Amino acid sequence: MEWLTCIRTAIDYMEKHLEDNVTAQDVADQVYMSPFFFQKGFSLMTGYGMGEYIRNRRLYMAALDLQNTDEKIIDIAFRYCYETPESFTKAFSRFHGASPSQVREGALIKPFLPLTIEISIHGGNQMDYKIKTMSGFKVIGFQKTFDSETAYTEVPKFWTELGQKYANNVWNGKEPSTEYEKAIVDNRIGEYGVCVDDIGGSKFRYLIAGKYNGGDVPDGMCVYELPESDWAVFDCYGPCPQSLQSTNTKIFKEWLPGNPDFEFPGKVNVEWYDEGNPTASNYHSSIWIPVKKK
Repeated sequence: MEWLTCIRTAIDYMEKHLEDNVTAQDVADQVYMSPFFFQKGFSLMTGYGMGEYIRNRRLYMAALDLQNTDEKIIDIAFRYCYETPESFTKAFSRFHGASPSQVREGALIKPFLPLTIEISIHGGNQMDYKIKTMSGFKVIGFQKTFDSETAYTEVPKFWTELGQKYANNVWNGKEPSTEYEKAIVDNRIGEYGVCVDDIGGSKFRYLIAGKYNGGDVPDGMCVYELPESDWAVFDCYGPCPQSLQSTNTKIFKEWLPGNPDFEFPGKVNVEWYDEGNPTASNYHSSIWIPVKKK
């Protein structure tokens, strides 16, 4: 199923279930994708996170109900899946700039109509990539859970936090003096960023990692095994994270949609980082997407 069809099918499903507690898994199941890949593609192609889109549509429909019916505010709140009138009023007021009571009295509302998807998608061989077969291997690193809707801003913060707490000394060439610094040096932690979609919903695990060479695993670190796979490898050149995020966006807009050659069976994708200054104009990184020949 190509992306244009996927997005339209997902929007139709969400529109029919605005009054139900649908999850990212529910929507992704309609288009036969993992929630992680679907939500990333939906956000990049529409400009809205899936959860944000559903919230905005519910709040717009709730405003129409307030304008056109005499139903109690609490009943409207419950219909659109808010657990309390207070949480509904807070979200409603933030979105519309007026409270439910004010809208009932004639205040203006903010329209948010269903998305109409008319996108020109160019799939296939529009991007420079190579296919590599790689044996399975283990990585070791530091892990944190992220939400797909905020990952582009939050993951770079994780790198900064980890550097300040554990890694900056050895990343800058100093000898390791703690068990964490030793693990970072021994396993070249920082070479990989690994996204693992095994939680469900809009959440995924992200590891700042290196290839595990055995030895102790300090508290707070973990080991994850990457499976043997064919990988589509996309090279990125330029300062990080901008060049990497730009390439990632192009992958989901230009290469994945309706790809005639590959299926995407994995729940993992990998960022690879070269040595050197990541802010340099010619810095080299890459994105690995697991693929299966059709």
